[in-house]
Amino acid sequence: MLNFTVGPVMSPEYVLDIGADQVPYFRTAEFSQVMFENEALIKEFAKAGEGSRAIFLTGSGSASMEAAVINTLTENDKALIINGGNFGERFTQICRIHHIPFAQITPEKGHGITEADLAPFEGQDFTAFLVNICETSTGVLYDMELISRFCKRNGLFLIADAVSAFLADPIDMEGLGIDVMTTASQKALACPPGISAVVMSARAVERVMSIECGCMYLDLKDALKNAERGQTPFTPAVGTLLQINARLRQIKETGGVDAENVRIASLCADFRSRLTDLPFRPFCNSPSNCVTALTPSSVSAYELFLKLKDEYGIWICPNGGELRDRVFRVGHIGALSTKDNEKLVSAFKDLKDKGFF
Repeated sequence: MLNFTVGPVMSPEYVLDIGADQVPYFRTAEFSQVMFENEALIKEFAKAGEGSRAIFLTGSGSASMEAAVINTLTENDKALIINGGNFGERFTQICRIHHIPFAQITPEKGHGITEADLAPFEGQDFTAFLVNICETSTGVLYDMELISRFCKRNGLFLIADAVSAFLADPIDMEGLGIDVMTTASQKALACPPGISAVVMSARAVERVMSIECGCMYLDLKDALKNAERGQTPFTPAVGTLLQINARLRQIKETGGVDAENVRIASLCADFRSRLTDLPFRPFCNSPSNCVTALTPSSVSAYELFLKLKDEYGIWICPNGGELRDRVFRVGHIGALSTKDNEKLVSAFKDLKDKGFF
């Protein structure tokens, strides 16, 4: 199998080797040291500021999104949400379930946002801004500099889902004024699914400590208290946390987050450069490095996904809902290489030669 989806992605061999080991007991000084290192490295790679903290939840990226909202916002807040796809919609669902008032900006699918989109909300009574840095369902990378300036002008608490964007696109929490950033293990961290991370600025930590979140399992106060001793409140996905540690250490040893950003961007650019003779057009106008969303000109995108899976052993990422037949996505994260890009493009060209397109 050659996996070009955007999660779970292919893991490097050293990560797979850890997964083959017996899972150790975790209430030990040795595991605590691993967790201290995980927190330090993920904060470093997120470029979080002084007084920031990070915790790890056993749950998918959606668990971290929900935890970020319910631990820092209340019914007295009013959130502004960018809803440009499935994951923007998820933020609205979370706020609706937890009775947090919100309004939404709904750009056309595949489009970013502009000053004109934000202008009607300038100087209003909002207290928080929620955004998926990369809207994974469409491949859009939102302009975080634009959003940052808006939030700073209006004094908004900024929650950013970086589940797909972390490590693939440059993120500077302190510089952008991001108060909470979330990510997950199965994206550019290239580990199995099951762990998500919440990185909090000092201001966010203060909020967490002052709010009753109303949920035992996703209570970040409890998670922060346990993290002081390098532990988690409940039994975590121990093996995955050990894999994350190996992956974070490898990134550190090979140049850090900036080098990893460059590596993924180069892989992405290589793939896009190979598409000139194929009947695809880009779906989004501001693409992330983590994924390329494409529209085939004459066939169902979902049928193309099935063809590649069943006949070539290659997985691309299908879409659902209204985009099911219009858009497919090719990920650039995980243990992929330019040779893998060549194999995928060769499969596309073979299908073209056979008259599929």
